Amino acid sequence: MADRLEFTTRHFSLNNPRGEEQGDVPMLLRRLASTLEELGRIEIRDLVLHTDSDDDGDPWPFVTVYYDQVQQEEPPAGNGYGSHL
Repeated sequence: MADRLEFTTRHFSLNNPRGEEQGDVPMLLRRLASTLEELGRIEIRDLVLHTDSDDDGDPWPFVTVYYDQVQQEEPPAGNGYGSHL
């Protein structure tokens, strides 16, 4: 039997707050960029832009991001005296 690699892909969805600017895609993308920066080192698997409608039928776009955490590499073993540049 072949070895299987297993991993968990995380995801979240983001939209603008309800109101006059809910359909503002550039604003949504700026909010997305800020959110991605807050997550730190991640590997994005997929990023999907959807458009939904609110109760009044007005467009309300949202983005779903599928990502994995990037494992932190351990620093190389040193001599215990700190790093030297």
